[in-house]
Amino acid sequence: MSLNVFKKSIDLGDGRIIEIETGKLAKQADGAVVIKQGDTMLLATVVSNKDAKEGVDFLPLSVDYQEKYAATGRIPGGFLRREARLSDYEVLISRLVDRALRPLFPEDYHSDTQVMISLISADKDIMPDALAGLAASAALAVSDIPFNGPISEVRVAKIDGKLVINPGLADLARATLEFIVAGSDKDINMVEGEADEIQEAEMIEAIQFAHEAIKVQVAAQKELTVLTGKTVKRTYCHENSNLEMRAQIFATTYDRVYALSKAGGSKDERSEGYKAIQNEVVLALGEGASASDVFLAKKYFHDVQYDAVRNLLLDEGIRLDGRKTTEIRPIWSEIGYLPAAHGSSVFTRGETQSLTSVTLGAKDDEQMIDGAFINGYNKFLLHYNFPAFSTGEARPNRGVGRREIGHGNLAMRSLKKVLPADDANPYTIRIVSDILESNGSSSMATVCAGTLALMDAGIKIKAPVSGIAMGLISDSKTGKYAVLSDILGDEDHLGDMDFKVTGTTKGIVACQMDLKVDGLSYDVLSEALNQAKAGRLHILGEMAKTITEPRDDYKAHAPRIVSLRIDKEYIGAVIGPGGKIIQEMQRETGATISIEEKDNQGIVQIFADNKAAIDAAVTRIKNIAAKPEVGEVYNGKVKSIMPFGAFVEIMPGKDGLLHISEIDWKRYETMDGIFTVGDEVKVKLLEVDKQGKLKLSRKALLPRPPKEEATPTV
Repeated sequence: MSLNVFKKSIDLGDGRIIEIETGKLAKQADGAVVIKQGDTMLLATVVSNKDAKEGVDFLPLSVDYQEKYAATGRIPGGFLRREARLSDYEVLISRLVDRALRPLFPEDYHSDTQVMISLISADKDIMPDALAGLAASAALAVSDIPFNGPISEVRVAKIDGKLVINPGLADLARATLEFIVAGSDKDINMVEGEADEIQEAEMIEAIQFAHEAIKVQVAAQKELTVLTGKTVKRTYCHENSNLEMRAQIFATTYDRVYALSKAGGSKDERSEGYKAIQNEVVLALGEGASASDVFLAKKYFHDVQYDAVRNLLLDEGIRLDGRKTTEIRPIWSEIGYLPAAHGSSVFTRGETQSLTSVTLGAKDDEQMIDGAFINGYNKFLLHYNFPAFSTGEARPNRGVGRREIGHGNLAMRSLKKVLPADDANPYTIRIVSDILESNGSSSMATVCAGTLALMDAGIKIKAPVSGIAMGLISDSKTGKYAVLSDILGDEDHLGDMDFKVTGTTKGIVACQMDLKVDGLSYDVLSEALNQAKAGRLHILGEMAKTITEPRDDYKAHAPRIVSLRIDKEYIGAVIGPGGKIIQEMQRETGATISIEEKDNQGIVQIFADNKAAIDAAVTRIKNIAAKPEVGEVYNGKVKSIMPFGAFVEIMPGKDGLLHISEIDWKRYETMDGIFTVGDEVKVKLLEVDKQGKLKLSRKALLPRPPKEEATPTV
């Protein structure tokens, strides 16, 4: 059987090569490619149904990125020993690809479409997430599925002062900025990443640098499309139309929707008003209206809303809530709202509210990461929850969704940048943000609330962080556009951009940008970033009215952690056979004790909710791990008696010989009657010989008797 295999190569510019291959694997998918760089290989497939489901007016796109454990020579953990549901890390990569692809499908294409990307082989230093977008787009490029691409994604990082595309994992630890950037050969449509308080111009420079690399990768995909003969895409018809109905709905509702949008009411008032007008539109169809006609009427009414809100802003400069384009909604905040939490805050901006808590834990509370490519431990966790009541809805709670994972990750990136170094913060920190109200940018409210809660908990963050979501309304025909600060939910839904930026007074620490339109000039991007900076600083000023710096100390009920360093040789003695000693100490003191070897030393962490437990555990560990010092005096206990002296325990597990000659200044011929086992005796350590044996003296602590004078002879 002969294979019709096609390949293209992409040079990253420094000798590193990415290969795209199609025609060998997964040939029953609509499109399938293998991306290879070094030993890293990704298999990407795409399948799209020929027809759309009835009543669907959107693109049902699902993107799943999964890492096979065999790719890294590992067997999955857990009882089943097989790949389970997607990890948060895999979900985040799936979202990155989804956000880059989704805007470029035709608006009238509504077939169920599934993109699957699998890591099937891994090079330990080549990060597969930077190749996932390229793989997905290439699979579409060799299919007949309609797609206004290709696109690609790259990671851009600044390492040792130099911008680099897709750096190795080892080098990334030194990066001062790191962004995943996606786009076509014409435009950027997605950015996400973090930075060390960089300036706006530096961010734009990095995006432009990434775009040049994207253009090369897009060109290779276009060449592959020609090679495979997939230049003609499938025909489809997923939307019925009724131009007469559309014109009538616009004529009868546009002015009313425009006036309602201009009234500046609350979210609920607008929502009820829009719903009432839509119901009138549906009722006007008559009782015999088909489901198809009702579907079209609702779709056309949405088009009315879309045009009215955008025209109101572009023609009159009026936003839905009456604000100016640069104006931030009213803000109020409070700390210490939850008396039993280790730190807490409430942050409210307009109709968006976050109740956030901070919990301080021990090393045992660290999160274990057991992924195929990324594994280890994580001591900073941020969980974001978005219950249905926050938007006035009632729906079942089915657990955390992809959106919640993504929003929480952006807030986590932002706050991670200002946490104290590990050696200055012994705690495992968990932040939980519960969104109680939502009308735009709840992830940015989480950043602000998280900053306040950390300071309330006494965590010595480097600087407060705030976040703001920017929007864009534009008209390509007239060239008009407006950049919006602190967007509402409707402005996000009906607008062209959602650009979230977080930072301190010094600079940007994280961002997330999604574009829904082609073409965002770097001038407009620069304007949005500078407008975001002004808004970010304003929000920091409002937060400062509540708290300006971390509390001097942790709260009285917060747990305390003491760290000790002991010699490596004593690690086993602290743990004991089968963990007997450390378990006994934990049981008797009530403290939680963990120990690990690092830098040829034992690092002991003692965690307890009261000082007495800490002190008791510290004393016992110091006794075990302390080194006897020559010249020191110890309160010892007689462990055994021999004809030549007694063995005295001066520290737990450390016995020394108190020779019969060192008991007293007077001479003893026998040990009979001097000591009994268990007697306490104060001794001085005279010597530790080469074999580690201890020589003790009681005599050295007693006053020397005066010498007897000689009797004169007659």
